[in-house]
Amino acid sequence: MRRGGRGSEVGSRMVKYGLIGLAVFAALLPVYWMMTISLKSEVDQFAVPPKWLFFSPTLAHYKDAFVERSFGQYLLTSAIVAVVSTLCALVLGTLAAYALARFRLPHKLNTRLALWILSTRMFPPIVTAVPLFLLMSDVRLLDTTAALVIVYTAFNLPFVVWMMRGFFIEIPRDLEEAARVDGDSRLGALRRVILPLATPGLAATAVFCLIISWNEFLFALTLTQTDAAMTLPVGIAGRVTQYEIEWGVMSAAGVVAMIPILVFALAVQRYLVRGLSLGAVKG
Repeated sequence: MRRGGRGSEVGSRMVKYGLIGLAVFAALLPVYWMMTISLKSEVDQFAVPPKWLFFSPTLAHYKDAFVERSFGQYLLTSAIVAVVSTLCALVLGTLAAYALARFRLPHKLNTRLALWILSTRMFPPIVTAVPLFLLMSDVRLLDTTAALVIVYTAFNLPFVVWMMRGFFIEIPRDLEEAARVDGDSRLGALRRVILPLATPGLAATAVFCLIISWNEFLFALTLTQTDAAMTLPVGIAGRVTQYEIEWGVMSAAGVVAMIPILVFALAVQRYLVRGLSLGAVKG
């Protein structure tokens, strides 16, 4: 019986690891293909059968994208907009989430406000595209990075409030009450006691906000018109024309676009894992 039990356990582990390996392979295969396309010449890109491993690599597409064209400017604009909007959303959303988690409002307004804030993310973003275009045109912010920062901050704010409210609820009130007894203010207790404990939650929320801002396409396409304010997703999509699709240039820009998010996620990985699992186990 023991041998049978051990055999079934080993078999279940093999199946589990096999499924995990298959999922990882399916997730990484498009990334590998994009990387190879960015290094292939035009002839190798359309070779039949496809050249998966053996081909003559070239950096011509990277030179074309970031030296001869404006992809470097697109990359800088995307970085500025994503980082600034994420920081603004974290600051404003964290303060709002702390208020909803700690202050007791009459008629259960805490829960109702939190649900109302989250409900703003439930309607399609395309609904607000035209009103935002008209609004930014009236205030003379059309085709500027400031317009994208404002829109992305407003777009990420409900997500930050909802996420951080859950993290603050999991932190015991006794910790900040002890800090206030020692003479600290509520804001000081938040900055010195609560926020260090909520660092995993901040890291997880920041990663998601940064990814959303970095990959956003609809508002960037609607609110920008020139290379000075255009972001990387819009610049990449612009390589699809009525005459040709520049697969090599698009793939090269896509590979470079992955690097900042990947580096940031790896840098905050230990906080990210703790943040995603915070509150999952009680006791």
